[in-house]
Amino acid sequence: MVRSTSSRIPSVDEILKTPPAQQAVERFGRSRAVHAIRHATAIVRREIGAGAALVPGAEAIAADALLWLETDARPNAQPVFNLTGTVLHTNLGRAILAEAAIDAAMIAMREAMALEFDLAQGKRGERDSLVRSLLCELTGAEDATVVNNNAAAVLLALNTLAKSKEAIVSRGELIEIGGAFRMPEIMARAGTRLIEVGTTNRTHEKDYAAAINSKTGLILKVHTSNYRIEGFTKSVSGKAVSTLAHAKNVPLLNDLGSGTLIDLARYGLTHEQTVAEAVAEGADLVTFSGDKLLGGPQAGFIVGRRDLIARLNRNPMKRALRIDKIRLAAIEATLRLYRDPDRLAERLPTLRMVARPLTEIEATATRLKPAVATAVGPGFVADVIACTSQIGSGSLPSEVLPSAGIALRATDTRGKGRALNALATALRALDQPVIGRIENDALILDLRCLEHEAAFVRNLATLSPEERR
Repeated sequence: MVRSTSSRIPSVDEILKTPPAQQAVERFGRSRAVHAIRHATAIVRREIGAGAALVPGAEAIAADALLWLETDARPNAQPVFNLTGTVLHTNLGRAILAEAAIDAAMIAMREAMALEFDLAQGKRGERDSLVRSLLCELTGAEDATVVNNNAAAVLLALNTLAKSKEAIVSRGELIEIGGAFRMPEIMARAGTRLIEVGTTNRTHEKDYAAAINSKTGLILKVHTSNYRIEGFTKSVSGKAVSTLAHAKNVPLLNDLGSGTLIDLARYGLTHEQTVAEAVAEGADLVTFSGDKLLGGPQAGFIVGRRDLIARLNRNPMKRALRIDKIRLAAIEATLRLYRDPDRLAERLPTLRMVARPLTEIEATATRLKPAVATAVGPGFVADVIACTSQIGSGSLPSEVLPSAGIALRATDTRGKGRALNALATALRALDQPVIGRIENDALILDLRCLEHEAAFVRNLATLSPEERR
């Protein structure tokens, strides 16, 4: 029903009597429904003020209000299809958890758990004890602790061992991590004075030796996991630095950044120093991440000497950086998977995606091409292509993974840039957003990380002709 502009806008009470409004009340509650109706009527008033000739009826306004409520109810933390070709995409949440970790987290959410309670003694315990023995077993370290991310792990170690003292770092290892956070800034916040040694491309053992003095709190070795310097270069091995540090009675902190518990060469990747190797070559403390190559939830691990770990745990900052029971439960479940390395790739999504055979990805692309072509319509051509993936999140930056995907190119080459951007926007607006990458005048959907084909096809089928133009 349509009214003339001379007729009044239906009242809120009148609109509430309509079926769409009653549905809104049932689904979202009366107060939210009334709020949405008032929002919808405000839009109508603005349209009348702008010269609209007709006023929608009560049911039409109620339908608009219901649609607004449905759109507003979508969670901000939405699951997406990661077709970017980056396995550990920082902006898309990094590692996908193993089913065992998800199950453990669900139990921790539903039930009370012995978080800081010693069941054997019947008294207060330590939350680190839930994962300490596993971390020591898998790394060969004497002791271990955990905080909320690796930057926090480095911050805690620096603040504990080198506050108001000096920390020696090779100039070539003064990294910047995501979000423009730089190692020198983290060190400053920790209350330590940065002492740079060597040059950007070459650092020698003598550089470290010359910098050590009575004010030295520690030597910091940083694994350059998010870049590589090649050519005329020189760095000092962790073993050599640890020998020097121990001779001078100075602790060595080795920040591995991403960190891995297994030799990635077994999956055809370049060997990356494992945490156990860093411990074995003499580092007093080793820090690494939980949500990168390890494939677990966000966390920062510190493993190493028992006396130093005890000092870290006595630092009041530790409480501010601790993690909750849900993540601890997921971490424990993830670490337990590493006890069976032969089946790790089948159970841990990160390794499964990294190790996924090219032939399998190519077959997926071939199967999905018709559905993708139908969904995007005649304005685009869909082709199966060879492409390359990367691990991401600062892990093995020079490692390229051969992959396959579907390239979407606009049929009208005159407006191809605008058309590709419009299509990318439309894909991001789906119920489960699809995130690809625009490259070489095409929207590339890299299929390395796609594991739920049927759900992807159903989701893609909702792409409307208006949205994809």
